[in-house]
Amino acid sequence: MQGRSRLEQDLWDAGDVTGHLVPPGSVFAFLAEHRRELFPDSFTADLFPSATGRPSLPADLVGSVLVLKELYDLSDTQTADALKFDIRWKVACGRSLLQMSFDPSTLVYWRRRIAGSGRPDRVFDAVARLIAETGILRGRRKRCVDSTVFDDAVATMDTVSQLVAAMRKVARVVDGAGGVIAAVCTLDYARPGKPDIDWDDPAAKEALVSDLVNDALAVLAELAAEGAPERDDAAADALGLLALVAGQDVEPAQGSDGTDGRWRIARKVAPDRVISTVDREARHTRKCKSKRRDGFRGHVAAEPETGLITDCEMTMAAGDGSTDAENGVKMACRDRFGADRGGGAAPARPAGDTAGPAAAGGDAGPASAPGQAADTADQHPQAPAGPAGAPQGAPPQGTHDQAQPASARDGEGLEVYGDSAYGSGEARAAYRDAGHDTIIKPGPVRPAVPGGFTLDDFTVDEEQGTVTCPAGQVRQMSKTRTVTFGAACAACPLRERCTTAKDGRSMTIHLHDGLLRAARAQARTAEFRQAYPTRSAIERIISWTATQNGRRVRLRYLGTAKNDAWLHNRCAAINLRTLLRHGLTRRDGAWALA
Repeated sequence: MQGRSRLEQDLWDAGDVTGHLVPPGSVFAFLAEHRRELFPDSFTADLFPSATGRPSLPADLVGSVLVLKELYDLSDTQTADALKFDIRWKVACGRSLLQMSFDPSTLVYWRRRIAGSGRPDRVFDAVARLIAETGILRGRRKRCVDSTVFDDAVATMDTVSQLVAAMRKVARVVDGAGGVIAAVCTLDYARPGKPDIDWDDPAAKEALVSDLVNDALAVLAELAAEGAPERDDAAADALGLLALVAGQDVEPAQGSDGTDGRWRIARKVAPDRVISTVDREARHTRKCKSKRRDGFRGHVAAEPETGLITDCEMTMAAGDGSTDAENGVKMACRDRFGADRGGGAAPARPAGDTAGPAAAGGDAGPASAPGQAADTADQHPQAPAGPAGAPQGAPPQGTHDQAQPASARDGEGLEVYGDSAYGSGEARAAYRDAGHDTIIKPGPVRPAVPGGFTLDDFTVDEEQGTVTCPAGQVRQMSKTRTVTFGAACAACPLRERCTTAKDGRSMTIHLHDGLLRAARAQARTAEFRQAYPTRSAIERIISWTATQNGRRVRLRYLGTAKNDAWLHNRCAAINLRTLLRHGLTRRDGAWALA
């Protein structure tokens, strides 16, 4: 049953005895005075439909602890200790100085209960209601979006470690697998650690990889072949993991056709590679070419003038649903503080809501790569470009796929600021269709020849389906939107500035080429150069989110869902602290700014 706070105070109540030691205006002081209004009994009432049984922790205590835990990036054990020993925590949570804490495992229980409920982000929603009631975001259209990579909670595993770990997991969870492994495998997986070989000998390592892959294939042939009994979820998951790690990192050895049992570690990294059998959703990624990171990607949207986080999302660092472009659209489209809503909060995000809008989906293939135009000799993609709003001054002729400013459409949407990663053609179309303006930095349009013509020097006529080159040659686009000028380039006087390809210039026109051209044109205006620096505010907010006491925050949980819940709680705590800096108070039974 649901627990409730006692209204009568203890003789050694921390607030009465030591409350004067807590700095006024701090999160501790605010929770000490207003935690019951912020986290009333209804905060957790839905988790306890029964009125019988042992009382749970009170809602105001649970909410306060979750906020303080993530605000200071503490582990479960550190949180329990803080509630026992730290006077500030005791004051904030309404505890007695002599009162003990709860067991750290209690926090695991509460996270599990909240994650499985219909309101998995209830802490974030509770603080969002404060933001809405104060009206601090009313009329503020600007939203800055950015992402950062959070290091995962597991060690990145090499191919050998993953194969051994996956085989041992099959032995643990699949009925009868232990006997099958002993009968068909070459290696002994009951021995701890990696197999004992000379790791400085390339031939020994290649032989080990071959044995591991052949063992995995033999076990899968016995346990997962056609006609095998139906497995429960855990067993099927273990067999699927073994099949995955046995294939993602290996290729036939040199001179092998893949049927003689000789394998080697592939000389490339598999797309969407699983990097750990412990956390199968952690991924490799890069924020720049020179630095690789492993973990998850946290996406944040914020209002730049107030510093308040309006939405957030944790995704895998790479793979489906992880791109900045689609998550930027997702956060803008579900923004609960839009200017047309007068600051009112939107309905809570349902559990498991991780799918992005199809309109902003990842690009597949050359015909849909953002702004891409390829010479037959050189690939020179156009990076995602600038704002989708139509610029002053006409863009190149024949680009009818352009956006109106949001102010010219029904209602009033947001004004989204982001770097070039947020400006794919699909994302710009989705922003336009949702009624949002974009102030997004365009990437460079790279010519096939240094200093030569770029895609912007070619005129695209979408109505006629033609492309005209700088020399005036006109060619029809194919069904896949490719254009080849071929023989027309042979005697062209502009050839040296256009292409080095033997067969002439060839390119692929993006489906949203008009939007991308309009974006690049607007980015050359003085208005864009004046507005774009607003985006820099998100860098500070990302720093608040991803660092603590000068160090990068490392995730403590496994999987996207649990880390997404952590990110929402973290952002809620940061928002509460930001509101207090703006003078949050309670006046006449309502939240207001001083």
